[in-house]
Amino acid sequence: MKILLHLCCAPCTIYPLRVLREEGAQVQGYFYNPNIHPYQEFQHRLQTLDEYAAIVALPLTVHRSYDLEEFLRAVVYREKERCQFCYALRLQAAAHMARQLGCDAFSSTLLYSRYQQHDRIREIGTQIGQEVGIPFYYADFRQGWREGVDESKRLGLYRQQYCGCIYSEKDRYERQEKGKREKGEEIPR
Repeated sequence: MKILLHLCCAPCTIYPLRVLREEGAQVQGYFYNPNIHPYQEFQHRLQTLDEYAAIVALPLTVHRSYDLEEFLRAVVYREKERCQFCYALRLQAAAHMARQLGCDAFSSTLLYSRYQQHDRIREIGTQIGQEVGIPFYYADFRQGWREGVDESKRLGLYRQQYCGCIYSEKDRYERQEKGKREKGEEIPR
């Protein structure tokens, strides 16, 4: 089976790629992530993914344009639903690319993260797959979380600290400040 795997970053690719290859799949990587903010973060994740893909001989198709405005226009005033929109945006692009490349199915490394909404990803991916005419391959890759983290550290890969969008970056810093307040630490102003 030839499967297109949507990739959010190199560390999240490690475990799903290994599992799919062990299952005998021929994997084609696809990077499309207009949600990532700021631009330097987008470039850093892409550069790290390019390097990792070379190490593991992963064919990689990259959508290099930075379409942040499209993502922001779609989620402004709907921030609570931003993840669902983001999943749909990226999975739709992956489904179309999978058809274009003659793949048998498509999936995403979003299914590796313990922080993503797996039921929503599965639901959205399945619906998009039916609309586009290519099956969505669901697998719960979270069981390999520690393995992927350890391997990414061993390889010295850049490991981001938030999902990617401006809102998740804000959430990250708010959680850090809340933790400091709870510990009685001073928060710089």
